[in-house]
Amino acid sequence: MSIVLFVGIVEVMTLISVRNLTKSYRIAKKSPGLVGTIKHLVARKTIVIEAVKSLDFQIEQGEIVGFIGPNGAGKTTTLKMLCGLIHPTGGDVLVGGFEPRLRDTEFLHKIALIMGQKQQLIWDLPPIDTLKVNAAVYGLSNSEANRRIKELGDMLQLEEELTRPVRKLSLGERMKAELLASLLHRPSILFLDEPTLGLDLNAQIRVREFLINYNKIYGATILLSSHYMSDITSLCSRVLVIDKGTIYYDGSLEDLTRRLSPYRGVKIKFSKPYLKNEFTGFGQVIEYSEYFAQILIKRSELTSKLYQLLKSFSVIDLEVSDPPIEELIGEFYQEIKTS
Repeated sequence: MSIVLFVGIVEVMTLISVRNLTKSYRIAKKSPGLVGTIKHLVARKTIVIEAVKSLDFQIEQGEIVGFIGPNGAGKTTTLKMLCGLIHPTGGDVLVGGFEPRLRDTEFLHKIALIMGQKQQLIWDLPPIDTLKVNAAVYGLSNSEANRRIKELGDMLQLEEELTRPVRKLSLGERMKAELLASLLHRPSILFLDEPTLGLDLNAQIRVREFLINYNKIYGATILLSSHYMSDITSLCSRVLVIDKGTIYYDGSLEDLTRRLSPYRGVKIKFSKPYLKNEFTGFGQVIEYSEYFAQILIKRSELTSKLYQLLKSFSVIDLEVSDPPIEELIGEFYQEIKTS
């Protein structure tokens, strides 16, 4: 059952609880060639692949959590276990108070798994036909189904697209129709696996805006896996970093950025020329001209150094920035692999 904690007057519900979750597969190991095939038939050898190793995390109601890691890290396997599509080898999982592996009807009404590389829409039929079928499966009346289709369609900016054959829709339009079909039963827990895969920039932005609105309106809890860091930075304040089936980081995206980059970049333009050695003591000068300097300054010293720069130089423009998050995360993945 769900875990409810009371802190003062604030009620905090743990909606997803994962304890020591593991998943391993036994696969056949075969040598190449005819001899290897014969040996494989006579004396088959197998090896165990650990896709997920002892995962532990909790997600509270209404959170949007990023689930990131390199290819083969165990993200999709974990999402499928949380949905009950595959059974864990060991550990305990509760999602919305239910054990996913039991596939309880009430549990299935609470969740949705949306995978960017999979589709449920029928290629030669318009999306509205699939929506009507889904409404019947979930026991929605015609009036309620029409109301939800209209409500979600407006949020997703889908109108006449719902009555055109799926094959005539753009990739972005199909993805939005997939979202509508998956959310027609109004699930409170969303598992998203690459929901913006292959979409152009504008379509990605519209999908993100929709997910933010859905979370606000219905209080949905969202676990989002994506290789597009723009999805993560736009939607998630908290991230889980997984690799080789193990959680390496669980915390805020801001704290992870601070951990990965102890420096901030400062670009400064001046109204008169200065010598490079005049910036000694402010930080590492990585780019310089008479009227411009780019300096790396320690985060802990940023405020005081900026004050000194503004006081000591004729500054006409100043920009403070972090390194690109994609670059930081990429370096973090490399750090994990060599650890």
